[in-house]
Amino acid sequence: MDAINQDAPSSADLWDEFPVIANADDYIDSLKGRPMTIYCMGEKVEDVVGHPLIWPSINAMAETYRVASENPALATAQSSIAGKPINRFLHIAEGPQDLVGKQEMQRELGRRTGTCFQRCVGLDAINSLHSVTYDMDQKHKTDYHARFTAFLKQAQEHNVILGGAMTDPKGDRSKAPHEQKDADVFLHVTKRDDKGIYVSGAKMHQTGCINSHWIIFMPTMRMGEKDKDFSVVGAVPAHAEGMTYIYGRQSCDTRALDGGKIDAGNAEFSGQEATIIFDNVFVPYEHIFMDGEVEFAADLVERFTAYHRASYVCKTGLGDVLTGAAAAAADYNGVAKVSHIKDKLVEMTHLNETIYASSMASAHQATQLPSGVWQNDVMLANICKHNVTRFPYEIARLAQDIAGGLMVTMPSEKDLENEETGDLVRKFIQGREGVDPVDRMRILRLIENMTLGRNAVGYLTESMHGAGSPQAQRILIARLAEMEEKKARAKKLAGVEE
Repeated sequence: MDAINQDAPSSADLWDEFPVIANADDYIDSLKGRPMTIYCMGEKVEDVVGHPLIWPSINAMAETYRVASENPALATAQSSIAGKPINRFLHIAEGPQDLVGKQEMQRELGRRTGTCFQRCVGLDAINSLHSVTYDMDQKHKTDYHARFTAFLKQAQEHNVILGGAMTDPKGDRSKAPHEQKDADVFLHVTKRDDKGIYVSGAKMHQTGCINSHWIIFMPTMRMGEKDKDFSVVGAVPAHAEGMTYIYGRQSCDTRALDGGKIDAGNAEFSGQEATIIFDNVFVPYEHIFMDGEVEFAADLVERFTAYHRASYVCKTGLGDVLTGAAAAAADYNGVAKVSHIKDKLVEMTHLNETIYASSMASAHQATQLPSGVWQNDVMLANICKHNVTRFPYEIARLAQDIAGGLMVTMPSEKDLENEETGDLVRKFIQGREGVDPVDRMRILRLIENMTLGRNAVGYLTESMHGAGSPQAQRILIARLAEMEEKKARAKKLAGVEE
């Protein structure tokens, strides 16, 4: 056993570092001055709140506090753990209606921000861990569930943001974690002492991690008996010693550095992804919720994906925005009443509501697990996510079709402001009589932002690969299809005797 780290912080010491957050302003203040190592565009970041590339993603996450203040019926829930109303993003589903409420909230936040608001992963992680920690305790007589609920109660009391971290770099994907040449391509335990464990590795594509207060790390896949050190779940403060963040590049992100409000398309809100590097990060035992129970890694991943694939209902909120932007562009172009334009808007709406229907059906068809938590119907959650891998791309194509080529060939906002060219831009960008040419530019830039620019990350590529790429859903759909039963029913009706 390694020497005991006498300076290692206890669970109580760690929570003492966090204020109780009441509203969005408190949340923004809580991100200031944290001792975090963050790099963005090759430079070390000293002030995340004041950073022009990072601020819009912070503002999007702050919206999760604003909606809770403005509409508590939508975005808060009564917690049996804390014994009081809490932000719904920290709530354990106590019935199908909680999952319905969660998904209604996610659609509304998509509408309000037009981007990824970055809190779904943490919410889906805690709901998954509620049942998996309980099941591990039943089999191994461990105390993971008590540790987890104690941690979650503190998170609810402090009203903090929990970020979830699942995706490892994976290295050579033909090899198991223990077979990799470089063990760090999967997060793993490096050493232990009497107070806790130390982990090293990395987590990729981590949504909202820099904007979170805590990071819950989890295994990324099914584990074998030799992968015990990789089968680990724990919670660490986002500013824990040994953690480094490298901010992810997004298409057209540097438009945020240009100033102005038009060319960015959506200057107020954006998503965030980063790579987190763990270098012997300490985790006290109180915050360890799996440690070597390899047979439960797959259960955790599968339950997480059941929640998270239904959470992609958030894309319907973005779809509402994009459909509205396309309709506005048609109006500004003077073609709102043209039949094929109206038909394309109907098709966009049809595709968007199909995603919503499958997600909500998965919530209404939820089942209760032994720990008491309710989980989305697995088949319907996968149908929802599989729809999301396709339909936003078609909605985006139709939006671009309606908008026209000017969306990507317009002069810049600086040309609009230039004394020599400004009047010319206004003269030749004009559309239907009575429409301000600048408003037409704004709508076209928003469509560009959501289908090609910075927020296309959250609406398109994330729709494809987030919560598992399309083949991952098809594998589960095939597994749950009950094909033999369907064949038997068909044969019985056809009079086939075997």
